Amino acid sequence: MPLAHRQQKTPAPDMPLAHRQQKTPAPGTTLAHGQQRAPAPEQVAVRVVDSDVHPVPRRGELVEYIPEPFRTDYFLSHRVGDTIIYDAPDYAHTYAMRADTFPEGGEFPGSDPELAFRQLIVDAGSDIAILEPTVKATRLPEATAAMATGVNHWLANHWLDSKNNWHQRWRGSICAAIDDPRGAVREIEHWAGHPFMAQILIKAEPRPSWGDPKYDPIWAAATKHDLVVSCHLGRGAYETMPMPPVGFPSYNHDFMVTYSLLAANQIMSLIFDGVFDRFPTLRIVFVEHAFTWILPLMWRMDAVYTARRSFTGIRRKPSEYVEEHIKFTTQPLDYPDDKTELTRAFEWMSAERILLYSSDYPHWTFDDPRWLMKHLPVHARDRVMYLNGIETYHLPESVPAIEGQRRVL
Repeated sequence: MPLAHRQQKTPAPDMPLAHRQQKTPAPGTTLAHGQQRAPAPEQVAVRVVDSDVHPVPRRGELVEYIPEPFRTDYFLSHRVGDTIIYDAPDYAHTYAMRADTFPEGGEFPGSDPELAFRQLIVDAGSDIAILEPTVKATRLPEATAAMATGVNHWLANHWLDSKNNWHQRWRGSICAAIDDPRGAVREIEHWAGHPFMAQILIKAEPRPSWGDPKYDPIWAAATKHDLVVSCHLGRGAYETMPMPPVGFPSYNHDFMVTYSLLAANQIMSLIFDGVFDRFPTLRIVFVEHAFTWILPLMWRMDAVYTARRSFTGIRRKPSEYVEEHIKFTTQPLDYPDDKTELTRAFEWMSAERILLYSSDYPHWTFDDPRWLMKHLPVHARDRVMYLNGIETYHLPESVPAIEGQRRVL
């Protein structure tokens, strides 16, 4: 068994410098690696907040950030094969990515901050992007926590540093292994003061469900620092893969539906197990779990609450907890043939309160902000496209102007 995770309280001696060097970036010109780039003095209003963008490390870039002993004893001790369980169009060639997002030199989409900046900020018109790197789950919670530590240091030094975030458009995620609550809290405490870390990022797969008191230290740390907790869908590993009560599905297309079922179960656990009563300022975002299913779920939870109120132990209707504490990203946007039905669903579920625009860049399912905006009710556009994002992630209302940027709103 690897050494206890207490050894990750501080980075290993050979680990690159910690993020403390970026805590007070100069407001004007900054110097990094011999290059000098400064944001423009003019400010523009934030009109698009993209809540789901995926950066990935270049080959060999991450390993030096993973703390020992897990770097050597776990992640470098065996090869992990590519199990194709995702049947996106042309997966064998583009790996479910936009074909134009592959950088020169053979690196993977999302590995080049400059290309992402041009495509997402300048061309697509997003003003601020929330970066959500992937932390692959392992069977050992301590190893998952070590990977999260490495990813956080990598993100701070390769995307949120003064060289790559000179334009001040990137915001990062504090990756936390929820199945290792002590390790998760340690990461939250370490990174909470970073000026460009906007949220805590976890997975929904580990058991038990989130209402279990074992996770309370994570919720406590999140509310202490007033950080939203985002949950991005993940495939898990081994027994942590999302699984319906009757067992694993046969195909990827029905496997994808299980993500919404997983999110529904976590929402019920958060509400009925009293998490929001214990932590009344806790905020949760479900990323890429879809959202149109929340309306019938609220109806059903409210019906059960009305019939069994004295037995539930919670203080309010479940739908009220959803509207106050939970948000969803817009991608994937599921809609019927009759678009007016989608408009009615938006109205019923109070979309202007619970939705955040997301693009899912650089995946093939990328939703351009102009395309997404056309599907929103007019009265909800400002809130979904940027106001909810500003409030959720405590973002500035303006950012330095970018020459040539296409403006969406």
